[in-house]
Amino acid sequence: MRKNLFAPLALVTSLLVAPVVSATSLTLYSGRGESMVEPILKEFEKETGIEVNVRYGATAQLAVLLQEEGKRSPADVFWGQDAGAMGAVSQAGLLAKLPSDIYDKLPNIYKSVTGNWVATSGRARLFVYSPERSPKAEHPSSVFEITDQRFKGRVGWAPTNGSFQSFVTAMRVEYGDERTLEWLNAMKANGAKTYRNNSTQLEGIADGEIDYGLVNNYYLPRFTKVDAKFPVKQDFFKEGDIGNLMNVAGAGVLKSSKNQKHAVELLRFLTSKHAQEYFALEVNEYPVIPEVSHSSDGTSYEKALKASPSLDLDKLDDLEGTLALLRKAGLI
Repeated sequence: MRKNLFAPLALVTSLLVAPVVSATSLTLYSGRGESMVEPILKEFEKETGIEVNVRYGATAQLAVLLQEEGKRSPADVFWGQDAGAMGAVSQAGLLAKLPSDIYDKLPNIYKSVTGNWVATSGRARLFVYSPERSPKAEHPSSVFEITDQRFKGRVGWAPTNGSFQSFVTAMRVEYGDERTLEWLNAMKANGAKTYRNNSTQLEGIADGEIDYGLVNNYYLPRFTKVDAKFPVKQDFFKEGDIGNLMNVAGAGVLKSSKNQKHAVELLRFLTSKHAQEYFALEVNEYPVIPEVSHSSDGTSYEKALKASPSLDLDKLDDLEGTLALLRKAGLI
């Protein structure tokens, strides 16, 4: 029996406030932050005349709330921050089958194999480095290689960060717990320096504390937008390496929704060129359609697609197992 991966419902309900619903409206449970998604939702309302009533909360908390509410849920659409939560809700049987035209032309890394949810944007794992202290000829070809002696004390990571934990989950899916634990222990033994999050790793490189970091692709552009000479670069490991994981934000329509037509319309909008340009240009995430170009610091859409490993995104739902492994390694 699948374990409940998320926080208790009592915590969820204490943090969430029910939205007010009007006649022509949708209720959206959004694990994506309000400042990030409100502008594009306003565009949808303006274009369609459909009001979107949003219940914001952490993705994991909303996922467990949906499982507790079941058929009684007022939600029409669930918009999650990561594939693991989308997979959990899908495997709980709560999401409706989507029309195939929404996802059939998307790359495999951007869609659920069940056809119950679809990616709305992507963010790639990669490594950042100091171009002054880390010449390209010395770069690791794989995330497994970064445990070599020549990188001792030069690498940063953030074991408590959610995106890092999703990456570890993907490593477990691809290589198993034993090899993943070996990698975690090897990183620790090699003097990997612990940081709070992605941004502080970039700051650590700029300050000379470390030469490499393991982060998401969109953090460096935030720094270079302010300072074009910020002394950090980024790149992918070899093609298909698990260190290049493309994780996604995704959305699905609830089976219990009484307004699935408008709910599907929202998903079509979120995967449209207009919305994808917003995610690419304003949020610095990767678009899910090739019609939208995205290139920042040498990590283009095309390069990210080629570099990413091919995984069943629905299998990235075992956060509990990942946390247990990180505890076993003494990292959290």
